[in-house]
Amino acid sequence: MVGASLAGLSAARSLRKQGYDGRLVLIGDELHRPYDRPPLSKEFLSGTLGEAELALETDDEDLGAEWLLGVRATGLDHTERAVRLADGREVHADGFVIATGAAARTLPGSEGLAGVHTLRTLDDALALRDELARGGRLVVIGGGFIGAEVASTAYALGLEVTVVEAAPTPLAGPLGETMGAIVSALHADHGVRLVCGVGVKGLSGETRVDAVLLEDGRSIPADIVVVGVGARPCVEWLEGSGIVLDNGVKCGADGRTSLAGVVAVGDCANWYDPRAGLHRRVEHWTGARERPDAAVATLLAGGAVEPGVPRPPYFWSDQYGVTIQFAGHAVGADSVTIEAGAADDRDVLAVYRRAGNPVAVLGMNQPRLFMRWRKQLAATAS
Repeated sequence: MVGASLAGLSAARSLRKQGYDGRLVLIGDELHRPYDRPPLSKEFLSGTLGEAELALETDDEDLGAEWLLGVRATGLDHTERAVRLADGREVHADGFVIATGAAARTLPGSEGLAGVHTLRTLDDALALRDELARGGRLVVIGGGFIGAEVASTAYALGLEVTVVEAAPTPLAGPLGETMGAIVSALHADHGVRLVCGVGVKGLSGETRVDAVLLEDGRSIPADIVVVGVGARPCVEWLEGSGIVLDNGVKCGADGRTSLAGVVAVGDCANWYDPRAGLHRRVEHWTGARERPDAAVATLLAGGAVEPGVPRPPYFWSDQYGVTIQFAGHAVGADSVTIEAGAADDRDVLAVYRRAGNPVAVLGMNQPRLFMRWRKQLAATAS
């Protein structure tokens, strides 16, 4: 297993569950054992959740695995059946699970400037938490879910918060313009400034950031900046290996890559979606947890197996005390209707349809109705 976070751990568990009793090695570039990432921008960042509570392994869990942590993979030699590590070692194996995830995109020119953060890892969260505890003015660059959660957490901690989003409507990509506008209105509801439709030109400050410079000439004072402009798949180390790379590791619905004995899972995997007839790279917790079962079955079988139809992707977010849940794909929907609640109350259940058929559902503080619709989507997909 190259990658020792949720997807790698889930694959290791699945291997044991499916009967594999041989040597099992997990390689991770972080020193930490597998931990839960979703709380990093919420409860952990606010200080209401401790580091120990992030652990994904149970106290009595023993996979009989070897853990190589704090070391980065630098290459895969398929001929020699070996993973090369940055410290010069090689790990030989009969089968490989690629689970190297994704890394936060950075803002060019911000390197070495104090007060500028991304949020992807536990160490990122620890550093940002220390800064937020001092208070001040926070500017979040990027109005996606991570940026919105950081803004919500910082607002609750008493900081003055501004969110800058290059697109005219935040969250229009995953939710569509109509519902993206409704969800992102949570910022204004709580006095958080939202600046949309303008890009960031750069940052100012000699050794520490003091402002965010916008492309329209405006300047927003900042003591802390969080860059939340998406993530890139960590697959550079696979260049030249023979594995086809295309927005991550290109693989089938069963996790198979272009090389025999190699499967991919998690945020770095660009899976084939049989429902849509195209490849998708979905960076959601549930995918990293559920999809390794099919990939491991393929690996143990030595070739293609029928993976079944995966459940529609699902993710959730907590912002300003509102629980937001989404399942399916909004892209391609030709209509969206509010089936329950009211947009002004930020308490809605919305269904996305294509040619009259439901393809996605969004809930804001509507857990029961949402779960009913999520089950219906799954049944329709299968």
